[in-house]
Amino acid sequence: MLFLCYRRLVEQCVDSEFRESVSVEPPAEEAFGDFSSNIAMVSAKKLRRNPMELAEEIAGKLRESDLVEKVEIKKPGFINLFVPKHVFVDCIPSILDKNFGKSDLGKGRSINIEYVSANPTGPIHAGHVRGAVSGDVLARLLGFVNYKVTKEFYINDAGRQVDVLAQSLYYRYLEQLGRAEGDFPENCYPGEYLIDTAKKIVAEYGDKFAKSGENPEPDFFRQFAISDMMDGIKEDLAALGVHHDVFSSEKELIRNGAVDRILTLLEEKNLVYRGVLPCPKSEDADEWEEREQLLFRSTEFGDDSDRPLQKSDGSWTYFASDIAYHADKISRGFDEITDFWGADHGGYVKRMQAAVSAISDGKIRLDVKLVQLVRLLENGREAKMSKRAGTFITARDVVNKVGRDVARFIMLTRRDDVPLDFDFQKVVDQSRDNPVFYVQYAYARSHSVMKLFRKVFAGKDIPNVGDVDLGLLDNDYLRLVKILADWPRQVMTAAQKREPHRIAFFLSEIASVFHSFWNRGKDDELLRFVLPNDFEKTRARIILLKAMQNVIESAFSIIGVTPIEELR
Repeated sequence: MLFLCYRRLVEQCVDSEFRESVSVEPPAEEAFGDFSSNIAMVSAKKLRRNPMELAEEIAGKLRESDLVEKVEIKKPGFINLFVPKHVFVDCIPSILDKNFGKSDLGKGRSINIEYVSANPTGPIHAGHVRGAVSGDVLARLLGFVNYKVTKEFYINDAGRQVDVLAQSLYYRYLEQLGRAEGDFPENCYPGEYLIDTAKKIVAEYGDKFAKSGENPEPDFFRQFAISDMMDGIKEDLAALGVHHDVFSSEKELIRNGAVDRILTLLEEKNLVYRGVLPCPKSEDADEWEEREQLLFRSTEFGDDSDRPLQKSDGSWTYFASDIAYHADKISRGFDEITDFWGADHGGYVKRMQAAVSAISDGKIRLDVKLVQLVRLLENGREAKMSKRAGTFITARDVVNKVGRDVARFIMLTRRDDVPLDFDFQKVVDQSRDNPVFYVQYAYARSHSVMKLFRKVFAGKDIPNVGDVDLGLLDNDYLRLVKILADWPRQVMTAAQKREPHRIAFFLSEIASVFHSFWNRGKDDELLRFVLPNDFEKTRARIILLKAMQNVIESAFSIIGVTPIEELR
């Protein structure tokens, strides 16, 4: 890979102990060359040297290489490399390879990625779409660089929320039989989605459970509701192109004694004790009631406070169940664990990282990705809520309205930790303001060029790279080659930083450069991809477009979007 070649070339100039901190990458401005490195500044402090003097010394060595055309030094010690044209031209056959961008970065290490994990109390909402897409794309990205990935969904099917779900379904069941009394119960789930579930119970069991007063079969209604809700969640995720490998149940963990076992383990490690927590800053000290609790020594692992494991009624806290769940993951032999959570769970991160560190003896670090809110808009205004859901717009509403590909791509147009505006109107407009259309249009336009080539040069096939003089590519077109050649570095950086949005950003950069060529060709015939009077130069440009198509297809495969050869 080109950037690794130049990184090695630069690193050979200084025996640096700070290679982890050395960067060799395209500069922000083209005027500063093809690659820029901070190696002089990184090494100067350790070597007790002036960074500008050290940079000049390194530059002298670099000028001896045939892979370097020119070297410039910029304060406070940046080294800018200018690369000969033939280096980029020689990359084109590699860019055409279907495996271009893949690597052995992961070395077959196993990683568990848990994402979505919505409470099974109703359909997944639009906010879940962002975490679902980010988790799914990260899984695809890491698989692309040879990680062994397991995609997991944790079902929160224990606790009060599923009791409320069972009661809500029971009322809907009585409604279907015409036996409901009074208004819909307070604190129950008001969405209409449970009506369909209730109809299924009536169809199979009739009025078998219809009795006055409390729900006579809470376990039955609880399990039936969870099963039906999870079927709907899986269908909605499938419509989004998301499929999990494993579905783990909180209820099953508790039932099989996993929580008891992990508490025993923590006791053996002297990491639990009975004690009294001080009044939290968010509570009124006068109203705070101190009581002895079973606590986990979370502060020993960097948390702000020790954390309770048991409620006053003797049942386990969510934290206790979550420790058992992550212990289960560790027992399955994963080398790495990543969770995607909503941004409102930010205060929960330190305690779970502390717990994972404790039960793995510090061998595994829990990586938590916090996903910020999505604001749904219609023509700039807050979108109306879904009648079926009652209080929110469902994921299926989003997919049905804009399509899977648009929904996936738009969710990657911001970092996960930054709020995202999703305007239904803008994302279906065919304009530059619509990023997914902008990239799809570049891909479709490139295919239209292929059709034009066959029309202008009737009887001529699309050329093979070995039959073409790629040296005929002009400097203007080399700009696109340089960007395409950077694909392996983009993949590696996105994978290392666990930032899947980088793939969508890179696609937008490719599209921007391509469309700029296209628009300039409207005014200057010599810049067009097909030159009727220059067959050989046209063939070289066609090869470049084939390389671009290959990179776009590769990137689309990671983000789960289907490339379209012709837009209507």
